Amino acid sequence: MIKAGVIGGTGYAGQELIRLLTDHPDVRISFITSSSNHGEHYAKLYMSYYERMNINCIEMPLDIMGQDIDVLFIALPHGHSSTFLDQEIINKIKVVDLGADFRLNDVDTYNQWYSPKHINPKLIESAVYGLCELNREAIKKTNLVANPGCYTTCSILSLAPLLMKSLIDLESIVIDAKSGITGAGRTLSLSTHYSECNENMNSYNTIRHRHTPEIEEKLSSLSGERIKLSFVPHLMPVNRGILTTIYCKPNQSVNYGSIRNAYGNLYNSEKFVRLLPEGISAETKWVKGSNYIDIGIFFDERTNRIIITSALDNLIKGAAGQAIQNMNIMFGLNEETGLDRVSMFPA
Repeated sequence: MIKAGVIGGTGYAGQELIRLLTDHPDVRISFITSSSNHGEHYAKLYMSYYERMNINCIEMPLDIMGQDIDVLFIALPHGHSSTFLDQEIINKIKVVDLGADFRLNDVDTYNQWYSPKHINPKLIESAVYGLCELNREAIKKTNLVANPGCYTTCSILSLAPLLMKSLIDLESIVIDAKSGITGAGRTLSLSTHYSECNENMNSYNTIRHRHTPEIEEKLSSLSGERIKLSFVPHLMPVNRGILTTIYCKPNQSVNYGSIRNAYGNLYNSEKFVRLLPEGISAETKWVKGSNYIDIGIFFDERTNRIIITSALDNLIKGAAGQAIQNMNIMFGLNEETGLDRVSMFPA
């Protein structure tokens, strides 16, 4: 039995992680931390765990090395995990960090887009970017996984086949991305008040969203050339879901079949990537509550433009589900363990 600790278990992604771990046949949760709810019974915070879990939240800081755990999940905002993680911990315990501290290879790029500046850049070299479908072999060998977020997972998996086959003009990429309200986290803000977000959609951080350099860095690595792209996120009035519509131009003569083959070659054997039938666009309702990403493929001959639609649940494949998928890989388990469920509908 794998003994797991969860730091930051009371936010939306943290709670989703707890829910999935509770149903995982090979995992026992040893502790949950919460800075705002320490000392409280977890079921008092989330009644769905009533008579399912007997754990009181504890407070950070704690002696991580003194805890009897095999894996540590960190579900905190950026700038936190790098303050207490060190090589000694990484050598002893497998760590999956759901935050952004170790996602970027270039610390200077991190410091340009995030505040405060990174205080533990040496540990970046130990981290593997945990996009399971693309980095599986490296994930097997590491003790520190930088778990990608929802926008980046949806965007990178949607574009990877086109870049790996060198099918598109690298200067033509535009990503139109939309997120449900839970993507903003559980901390109250004006933009997530019901009366502010209901019956409304808006773009935000339109030309400077901090996930842009992460998407560019990982796609550049796949293509072998430096990529700059337009990434525009929007907030939509639903609880869960990421929907991306991606536009790009081919750099050679293509048709639907050749584009489809590029995706099939990469993803046909992947459990959690579903390539939709021709003419079908991705929808958030068909992935809600699951670890799937759905990808719809279109080629507009009239405009000579490739259009890719994709959808995932931002709290599962975009956060907690992917974290558990990474854990399964790190421990040599069946990758689908604890995650093999269809979406909820209606929900």
